[in-house]
Amino acid sequence: MDPSWATALAPVEPDIRKMGDFLRSQIESGHRVLPASKNIFRAFDQPLDSVKVLIVGQDPYPTPGNPIGLAFSVAPDAGIPASLNNIFKELGTDLGLPYPLDGDLTPWTRQGVMLLNRCLSVEAGRPASHRNKGWEPITDQAVRALDARIGKDGKPLPLVAILWGRQAQSLAPLLPHAAIIASPHPSPLSASRGFFGSRPFSRTNEALEKMGASPVDWRLPSKEDLPPVSDDPQF
Repeated sequence: MDPSWATALAPVEPDIRKMGDFLRSQIESGHRVLPASKNIFRAFDQPLDSVKVLIVGQDPYPTPGNPIGLAFSVAPDAGIPASLNNIFKELGTDLGLPYPLDGDLTPWTRQGVMLLNRCLSVEAGRPASHRNKGWEPITDQAVRALDARIGKDGKPLPLVAILWGRQAQSLAPLLPHAAIIASPHPSPLSASRGFFGSRPFSRTNEALEKMGASPVDWRLPSKEDLPPVSDDPQF
């Protein structure tokens, strides 16, 4: 966790300690907790003031080997989950970008995109198993801290919040200074009801530019970036 986030989350330090106790008790009871402990707070690796886009997820993927501590993102060697597949389809439709090589969204975080799940852990094989266990006050504080940042000019720092689905959109009251890009969730159960065609990536960049911030380069590594394969065999 970046030191700036440690300061921002200081008001909920007791809650963080309680969640640490909860996770240890789960592991001691034989439950497998995801993601790996080193990745639970990975969404907070980038400095607080570097964040200009917030994307909110629900909880980590419950499949071992998939979650890496970033909402919607998976390990490079994992398959592409259905929701992420739909996100990539919309990315292509919206910006004309090629389909990515894998589901690792780490490059976005280096562009100032925070990929924050409402719950930062889950029991393997049991989706939503750690909801209402104590993560929500912690991630609520993170959202408040993002919205409360003030620049040297005395104005709120630029922030766009991409809120997919009702759970994410429930955070809107905590984001009075942010531009909100809202739509149905990219899950196959709801993507056809307004996620497809919502253009979240181009709309986010338009909003950032209106705020005087640089746009996000949403491109992820794709097959187009691989070196060409020579037809001339090497002996």
